[in-house]
Amino acid sequence: MTPPAALRRLPLNAAATVTVVLCLFPVYWMVATAFKPSRDIQSENPQLLPRSWTLDHFRRAIDADGFGLFWRNSVLVTLGAVALALLVALGASFAVARMRWRGRRQFMLMVFVAQMAPWESLIIPVYIISRDTGMLDRLPTLTLVYFMMTLPFTIVVLRGFIATIPAELEESAQVDGCTRLGAFRHVAFPLLAPGLMATSLFGYITAWNEFAYANFLIIKEQDHRTLPVWLSSFHNTFGTDWGATMAASTLFALPALAVFLLLQRHVTSGFAAGAVKG
Repeated sequence: MTPPAALRRLPLNAAATVTVVLCLFPVYWMVATAFKPSRDIQSENPQLLPRSWTLDHFRRAIDADGFGLFWRNSVLVTLGAVALALLVALGASFAVARMRWRGRRQFMLMVFVAQMAPWESLIIPVYIISRDTGMLDRLPTLTLVYFMMTLPFTIVVLRGFIATIPAELEESAQVDGCTRLGAFRHVAFPLLAPGLMATSLFGYITAWNEFAYANFLIIKEQDHRTLPVWLSSFHNTFGTDWGATMAASTLFALPALAVFLLLQRHVTSGFAAGAVKG
């Protein structure tokens, strides 16, 4: 006798529940610790829920030296990298999806290879190039590095998304008098909104959370550091202030969470559409 559908799905649902709990528990612990009084954070009997709630850690995090400055640095670097990646990838993905030219397949192969390469392995070459060109300790250097990190993925997703838009729509606009660029701008570009949002969110999260390059390329100019590097050195003369560190980490995670919740529906459809055709 065939078991009912609900019973067959039970192992999958249980595995999904366990996975979600394991992924979200560290985030929950971070947020809960941010609201716990200092005496409860390192208690011998840790509690899942704070016995009492406090906002003192958030006040210390916000009032700490450099919080506003490093927040601004992270925003500037992240938005700059995302904007550059979208601008370049839009042209590259359109050329690959709509045009036929020699070396097109080889170009996409190079893009896939760049996407698969671990960026941590390039830290030393990037550092040497930045040092020899006098680009160390500068925010534009970080912006360019994050731009290179997000560009391959952005090209792949946008190329697949453009391929799902019928070329006949642009051809009809050209028959009506539009140039090829004008047809793309007026007809295809508005339909790319989900793909643009999906790739923008990926680039945003990648650049916003990146630590290794920001730590290696910004050495002397402390005022040019970003929030992840600042969080790693958030301590006082008595050791690490875990309450303020967790509060600052919570504040650091809020922008990415807010952007994702706002764009969730478009992001899901964008990723799905970008994976349909290659």
